[in-house]
Amino acid sequence: MQVIQVIASIVLGICAATASAQVQQARGKATVTYQGKAATADVKTRALQAAQLKAVDFFYAEAGESESENLDAIREKIKSDPDRYILETTQLAEEDRPDAQQYTVTVRVALNVANLRNAVKANSVVGRSGRSDRSPLAFVFVSRQVETTKTYDDRIYKRVDQSATGKIADQVSEKGLDGESIKRSQVRTETTSSVQASSSASLTQTRETGGSTTRKASESTWRIMPSANLSQVFSTVFARAGYKVNEAALIEPYTGGHFKVAALEDDYRSGSDLKPATMNSIVLGMRAAQIPFVAFGTLDVGAAGTDPSTGLTRVGVTVNAKLLDVSQTIPDTIASVGPVQYAGLGPTEDEARNNAMKLAAESASRDLTSQSTNLGLR
Repeated sequence: MQVIQVIASIVLGICAATASAQVQQARGKATVTYQGKAATADVKTRALQAAQLKAVDFFYAEAGESESENLDAIREKIKSDPDRYILETTQLAEEDRPDAQQYTVTVRVALNVANLRNAVKANSVVGRSGRSDRSPLAFVFVSRQVETTKTYDDRIYKRVDQSATGKIADQVSEKGLDGESIKRSQVRTETTSSVQASSSASLTQTRETGGSTTRKASESTWRIMPSANLSQVFSTVFARAGYKVNEAALIEPYTGGHFKVAALEDDYRSGSDLKPATMNSIVLGMRAAQIPFVAFGTLDVGAAGTDPSTGLTRVGVTVNAKLLDVSQTIPDTIASVGPVQYAGLGPTEDEARNNAMKLAAESASRDLTSQSTNLGLR
């Protein structure tokens, strides 16, 4: 029973974290210099406000470079109306040093992320434009998972070079003596001989080996996964940023036959790069449909594992994405994301995978829109 309660509390905690995604915690620390023997109430108030802004800076710094640049545009709004963006403030520590005439305070704040993002949107060019003046944007993202992987054995080549030198010497000597004597009516013959022989030989041999090993990279094929739910995530984020958003599949009939979603999916089945012909079809098709901006990319789903902290199933998703301006003579990549990995948790593999894909889609599309906002696109 206790185990069930623990699991239930973990799941509820995950649900609560998802529900409170628009409220984020951040810490800030600030030091204020003053005149006098001790920090006054006014000095402490100024230090508290500075620490709150430091916490906002910290939050945006963690969010990434493009998000941090957006903060500069709304900093004065936060200073003028902090209660709109900071829901609550908890003072963690304070230190008054009269000898140095410095007062330091550390706080933890709860940020209203929804209002912060709305402020960024309202300050952007596209956000200030009327709906009829906003630029259309198309998107097509492919979710995929490795289906097969082909690996190759190492190819090994060996070479052996040998050389040998030798020397042989022979020496032979022969010595003999023949004699004959005649005595009375008899003939006596004597023969004496001796042979001496000697030989010597020497051999020197050298051996040298060498070769090479060739390794060939593995080849993977991908299985395309249904991603209808992700289309809603991408549409929501791009629309909130102020664009008129359309799925590429809905635009395909208006591209004069140039653009085919199936061709893009076929390329992504065999690799991570689009073929030049496919890229050209995207450009020509979007121009024919009068769509100046198109976002595309992949969400690669990894293998499921066990999260060591919670014991829940954990699935990682790697994102690669681009935002292309096809209205230029030479198409321009105005924003890009990745490769960045996000992870999702859940009691089952399906839930963990869905959570990871949703987080990856939301984060990638928000990063793309943040970068485009910084460029002042309409």
